[in-house]
Amino acid sequence: MRQTWRWFGPKDLVGIDDMMQAGVEGVVSALHHLPTGAIWSPQDIAQRKTEIATRADGRPSPLTWDVVESLPVSEDIKKQKGDWKTHIAHWKTSMKNLSDAGIEVICYNFMPVLDWTRTDLSWERPTGARCMRFDLIDFAAFDIHILQRKGAAHDFPESVVAEAAARFARMDDAAKQKLAGNVVFGLPGAAERFTLDDVRAHLAEYDTINEAQLQSHLIDFLSEVAPMAQDLGMRLCCHPDDPPFPLLGLPRIMSTQAHYETILNAVDLPANGVTLCTGSLGARPDNNPVDIMKALGDRVHFLHLRNVAIEGTEIMNSLYEDEHLSGHTDMVAMVAQIVAEEARRKAAGRADWSIPMRPDHGQDILDDIGRAAQPGYPAIGRLKGLAELRGLYRAFEHPISAR
Repeated sequence: MRQTWRWFGPKDLVGIDDMMQAGVEGVVSALHHLPTGAIWSPQDIAQRKTEIATRADGRPSPLTWDVVESLPVSEDIKKQKGDWKTHIAHWKTSMKNLSDAGIEVICYNFMPVLDWTRTDLSWERPTGARCMRFDLIDFAAFDIHILQRKGAAHDFPESVVAEAAARFARMDDAAKQKLAGNVVFGLPGAAERFTLDDVRAHLAEYDTINEAQLQSHLIDFLSEVAPMAQDLGMRLCCHPDDPPFPLLGLPRIMSTQAHYETILNAVDLPANGVTLCTGSLGARPDNNPVDIMKALGDRVHFLHLRNVAIEGTEIMNSLYEDEHLSGHTDMVAMVAQIVAEEARRKAAGRADWSIPMRPDHGQDILDDIGRAAQPGYPAIGRLKGLAELRGLYRAFEHPISAR
């Protein structure tokens, strides 16, 4: 399990030196400054590799760019509208340029409009730690009363609709604005702060696209790019929906094991694989990420290990980012299954036997609070999670575990 760390580039407040001190082996990054649909040039890729290989004082770092997260799939591709064919051609060119630079793993997602959705980016726990949270009542208040999406109330249970109305009535203008900003933060380009009219316009584009159609569009996309990835010796891995249930009337196609099996079987190439995010998949009570790892482990190319606590038994619930060894996913069993899968791959002679993993998200603790780093990506909180996961991994690898 190769231990990696997500880095958002030179503006990231958790830098190269922090990663080195955390003891990570590789970096997960992307060219976030380039617009979706643009070609990633060899020069831009080389620049990012140089940044990763350089410490703050100019000395070399031993870190390498191991995984791309993400090479964005444009909305045009997802909808098969506008410049979608040109964007696929650009995606393939970017993939070739990444391969030429020695990068073999590309994580991407096929979530329409929103990359992820939370209602609170800094929710305080009883310990004083902060974490991200999806509050179903707050989200319903946003959807029904702030966004005023047509038919939104029909997508929630009656009890949630009633609670959302009462909560909205208690919100002042500042609270409404903060909630809307938190939800919209999951939009690509949200740093420019989309207006509610922008969100409505994006959603309207999907009025005629259902789950089956979006799934078909993903298969069409993979039918174009996966054979090329196979020829290049690259591994593509789709990230699950976050959270893994329908929101804002949008279709969800990567929320369950069955969803993944449909896509893997439709484009049945080793290069077409899975980003197994225990936090995203583990946000549904009917998903067991350990079982999914057992079933799909052969095609798991990238691991996001994090945990969420679910507040209820329905598919759609409130949830929050828990500590790495707490929450819905049995992380001890998960790491044990990862070790078993890597041993199987190693025995089979697979060059990709060591699966890249990053400690996804983390609670803001200690000096994280006030640093104002990327939401969900603190320095110390992730270090704590990495230390816990590293300890589990080394324990299962130790000869004493085989006795």
